[in-house]
Amino acid sequence: MSEDYVPPKVWTWDKSNGGAFASVNRPIAGPTHDKELPVGEHPFQLYSLGTPNGQKATIMLEELLEAGVREAEYDAWIIRIMDGDQFSSGFVDINPNSKIPALVDRSGPEPFRVFESGAILMHLAEKFGMFLPTSNPARAECLSWLFWQIGSAPFMGGGFGHFYNYAPVKIEYAIDRYAMETKRLYDVANRRLAESRFLGGDEYTIADIAAYTWMGNIYRGEAYGEASTFLSMHEYEHVGRWVAEIDQRPGVLRGRLVNSGKGLAERHSAADFDTLPADKLKGIVKGF
Repeated sequence: MSEDYVPPKVWTWDKSNGGAFASVNRPIAGPTHDKELPVGEHPFQLYSLGTPNGQKATIMLEELLEAGVREAEYDAWIIRIMDGDQFSSGFVDINPNSKIPALVDRSGPEPFRVFESGAILMHLAEKFGMFLPTSNPARAECLSWLFWQIGSAPFMGGGFGHFYNYAPVKIEYAIDRYAMETKRLYDVANRRLAESRFLGGDEYTIADIAAYTWMGNIYRGEAYGEASTFLSMHEYEHVGRWVAEIDQRPGVLRGRLVNSGKGLAERHSAADFDTLPADKLKGIVKGF
């Protein structure tokens, strides 16, 4: 492996060349093994892991419960992606893309799947009439920022995070490319939050939930080693104000702990949080 690599005329898969994710990354879809997913007793069955994308779903569900929406009760089952759980036949049935999070809505007569974190946020917001404005221009603004985040995540995670923290060799061009784009995205958010309490406006919405899980983890120094120092997170004061405010929301604190090795591997009832040390519910939780 070298910076002097010259691409061949036709690419072929070299399993040994994948770095930290060599054991699970592959160029094909579909299941690798047969295994049914467990099913709990609640209306929503979530299959996930406590990464930023996974936290979107658990924060949303906990925010709904915090707001008194009892119908949003859920079971959260852990999908250990480094063990290849996402390639089981049961998981592929509910997400053919083999990525977390994936949700099964069993609240009606016929269960159905919802996959991709943005789709899960929109589905739950529309189902319960919360955290998504119902009329324009507020709805359009919220959805614009939601999809801004969805489009931004690959630059922060698979781009910057991968080459800065996970890649088996440090490639200056790749790190510079994605550090530049990540900082640009923080500047976009910082400028917006200089004029608005939340991304969509005065009200907290699914746009904030989506962006917070990525931007908050990096801002607080809880992702990719020394990334917050490397990217000079102190420059983004309005992002910092926004992160600090959302950090204090009880639903957010609980949601960040679900499907996490440093919190609850699984969540099947609100009482599960009572098993954690008190400091966990004060927001002391490290990301990935």
